[in-house]
Amino acid sequence: MDSIRVEGGHPLKGEIAISGAKNACLTLMPAALLSDEPLTLTNAPRLSDIRTMTELLGSLGCEVASLQGGKVLAIGAEKISNHTAHYDIVRKMRASILVLGPMLARDGHAVVSLPGGCAIGARPVDLHLKGLEALGAEMDLRDGYVHARAEGGLKGGLVDFPLVSVGATENVLMAATLAKGQTVIRNAAREPEIVDLADCLRAMGAKISGDGTSEITVDGVDRLHGATHPVIIDRIELGTYMLAPAIAGGEVDLIGGRRDLVEAFSAKLEDAGVEVSETPRGLKVSRKNGRIKPVSVTTEPHPGFPTDLQAQMMALLTLADGTSVLEETIFENRFMHAPELTRMGASIDVHGGTATVTGVERLKGAQVMATDLRASVSLILAGLAAEGETTVGRVYHLDRGYERVEEKLGACGAKIERIREGADD
Repeated sequence: MDSIRVEGGHPLKGEIAISGAKNACLTLMPAALLSDEPLTLTNAPRLSDIRTMTELLGSLGCEVASLQGGKVLAIGAEKISNHTAHYDIVRKMRASILVLGPMLARDGHAVVSLPGGCAIGARPVDLHLKGLEALGAEMDLRDGYVHARAEGGLKGGLVDFPLVSVGATENVLMAATLAKGQTVIRNAAREPEIVDLADCLRAMGAKISGDGTSEITVDGVDRLHGATHPVIIDRIELGTYMLAPAIAGGEVDLIGGRRDLVEAFSAKLEDAGVEVSETPRGLKVSRKNGRIKPVSVTTEPHPGFPTDLQAQMMALLTLADGTSVLEETIFENRFMHAPELTRMGASIDVHGGTATVTGVERLKGAQVMATDLRASVSLILAGLAAEGETTVGRVYHLDRGYERVEEKLGACGAKIERIREGADD
């Protein structure tokens, strides 16, 4: 397996272009199943998860053309020739469940394997299924597959989620566009990726209002048409690279960055003593003097502090001048990076969903192992500040969600390289 080697102690200076959002693109791609006309997505990220979704859509009968080096995806679903999403593809990525709603809405039946994905908690799909049942779908779980049917098509209804779920909101939102009548989704997720999906669906002819709030209303239409839609920038990649100069020192311009997408996170960075400023091209982040100040962080659904930036923030706070507390409220098992940071000299005490981080003056390079996508990049960030060399193993996790990390950081002065499998160390 590939690994990433980082030599710490080099302040950063330069600019990083922020890619299209992985989580948005993985939702927009299944939206193509709602129409027999092509959907073209621009500003697509080039990631292994995108390739997995391409493979899944291809297995269902879609034609997916990757253009301009993968930055444009043209998806044609003139006919869904296969309505079964098989385990061998779905197990690789949880977002695969998002083909369920569109297939059910368009053709009235679908069989989808229960998904796999990264090991950060149970992340059940019951909210997806209950939401679709509220639109008249019949669900049967057997042999590890969801067998869904909607004889006569889906019908509008009230979907009142007991918990906020981004994926379930997305699945129901897509399905509701072709349901007969009006659907109201209450306690809906408010993430920017939801708004991006609604914008794309509206471009395809859907009638949607309220996206970005906790109540979304959808008036079903008979059919959707093709469209071209730009994928929103990746706010998690943005937040990750905002942390790079914060932990390594220096100043970086983040091209395409938008503070409104990461407001709660930006505020915490500023509380820690990091400068964040808006520019005509994006955001500028700098830290030039003094140690990081300790802060307390609680992960929350948008617009709160994102769970997908918790691991990276922990890496920064290992070097704070004092004690910080991080509370994880979204997913269980999401502190698996803590023991690896401890190997680098960090002082972290984890009890259930709370991690107490007592800052140290310096981290030391070590061999560490990535346990999930966000944990992998948190270890790279820690390596930027550590004395000596840090080698991060199992970076196939990293490649699911970050495009060319070593190139982007290397262009800003980081000493970082990818060690290919089988290459001499």
